[in-house]
Amino acid sequence: MSDAAKVKGPASYFPSIIKTYGKPIEYWQEIIRAQDGMTHMQIVNFLKANHQLGHGHANALVAATLAERKQ
Repeated sequence: MSDAAKVKGPASYFPSIIKTYGKPIEYWQEIIRAQDGMTHMQIVNFLKANHQLGHGHANALVAATLAERKQ
């Protein structure tokens, strides 16, 4: 795989998240988008407490989803 084809940043966690939790990324993004008014870390902690996601996976999902707002 060339450097240009490698996925970088939060999305690089997505294959592992799908494999570990058995849900598509869109499933998690819907949950994250529903947490309106919460900060990045509040959502990360919500996912960890309520959905048993690991910190790195939760952080990557939140970062990628919240980045949509900035586009």
